[in-house]
Amino acid sequence: MPVMIGVDPHKASHTAVAIDESEQALGELTIRASTTQVQRLLDWAEPYAECTWAIEGAGGLGYLLAQQLLSAGERVVDIQPKLASRVRLLQSGRSNKNDPNDALSIAVAALRSRGLKEVSTEDHAGVLRVWAKRNNDLGRLRNKVACRLHSVLCELVPAGVAGEISAAHAGSLLAGLEPDGAIEAARVELARELIEDLVRLDEQMKASKKRIATAVAASGTTLTDLYGVGPVVAAMVIGHTRDVGRFATKDRYASYTGTAPIEVSSGPRRVHRVSKRGNRQLNHAIHIVAVTQIRHRGTEGRIYFDRKIAEGKTGKEALRALKRRISDALYRQLQIDAERRRTAEAKRAREGKQGAALKPARPVRTPNTGSSDKPLPDPRSDYARSSRRAPAVRRSRSQTPARA
Repeated sequence: MPVMIGVDPHKASHTAVAIDESEQALGELTIRASTTQVQRLLDWAEPYAECTWAIEGAGGLGYLLAQQLLSAGERVVDIQPKLASRVRLLQSGRSNKNDPNDALSIAVAALRSRGLKEVSTEDHAGVLRVWAKRNNDLGRLRNKVACRLHSVLCELVPAGVAGEISAAHAGSLLAGLEPDGAIEAARVELARELIEDLVRLDEQMKASKKRIATAVAASGTTLTDLYGVGPVVAAMVIGHTRDVGRFATKDRYASYTGTAPIEVSSGPRRVHRVSKRGNRQLNHAIHIVAVTQIRHRGTEGRIYFDRKIAEGKTGKEALRALKRRISDALYRQLQIDAERRRTAEAKRAREGKQGAALKPARPVRTPNTGSSDKPLPDPRSDYARSSRRAPAVRRSRSQTPARA
C-alpha cells in the first residue's frame, strides 16, 4: 500500500507523520536532529513497503535530511510551506499550528498535489550556487562597511567622499588629518578600522571571483558567450536554475525568473503588471545582464532597448521587455549545455561498453606440469612421431590439464 510520510524539519528536531491513500494517519514520530536521525526514521518506516518522503523546505532546513534520505535510496519530494498551510486551513478552518499537524498537512499536500518537485542529489550546479551565494554575501558586507565609512568620513572631512569609496582614497584622506579632541580621535580610529575591513573584504571578493571563474570553466557552460554574462552571473544562473529540464518551455522559465508579466484583468479590461514572483536571485542576475547591455552601444540588447523606446515604451517598460528576451536567451543556452552533457555521457557509456567488449579474455591457466612454455609441435614432425611412440606417464587427476 503506498504511504506518504510528511516531515516537518527543524534545526533541533524532526516530526514525521505517515498517512495512507485515504489520508488516515498510520503513525507519528518525533526525533532529535542527530547523526542517527536517518537510521531512526528508516527503522520507523520499515513496516511501510512503498513510501515517499515529503519534506517541507527540502532546500532549507530540510536540506540535509532530504539528501541523507536520497543517499539511503528513498524517494523524496519537496513541499512548499504555503501548500501545507493551505491544507491545514482548509481541513479544519483553524490554524492550530504544531509539529504533528504541520507534518500531517505536508503529507496531505504531497498526496493531493500535482507536479511536485522531486528532490535529486546535488551536482556541480550546487557548487556554483554555494559560491555565488558567498560572493553575494561578501558584496553586501562590503557595501555595508563602505556606507559606514562614508558616514564616518562625513563627520571628519567636509563633504566626505563623493562617489564610490576605496580603501586607498579613504586612507589618503585620513593620512593628512590631525584629530582635534578625543571624539575626533575616536572617529579617526574607527575610520581606520573600517578601512582595514574594506581591504580584507576586497581581498576576499577577489579570491571569490577567481574561485567562481574556475568553477564555471569546469562546468563547460556556454552562458558566457552571451554579452554581459560573466563568471559570477553564470554561476548565479546555473546554481539557481539547477536542472533546466524541469522547465518545459521558455515561458515557464521566464515565470520562474520573474521576467514574465502577470495578468490582472477583469472583464473586458486586460492589464499586465510586473511580476514579483519567481527566484529573485535569477531576476537580479538577468537585471545585471540587461543593464550591462544597455550601457554599451552596438550590443543586441541596446539595439532592442532603443527600438522599444522608439515604439513609445518607457525606460522601465523597455528594460522589462529586454529582461524577458535575456531570459529566453539564457534558457536556450542552458538547453544547449544540457544537450551537450547528455551527448558526452552517452558517448562515454558507448565507449565503456566497447572497451569492455574489446577487452581480451583472461587466459586459462593450466597446472604446472614441468613442461616449457613453448608451443606444441607440429604432429607431422619427427619429434611429434617420436613423442607418440614414447611410453605414457600416468599423472594424477590434480595434474591433468583442464580442457579449454
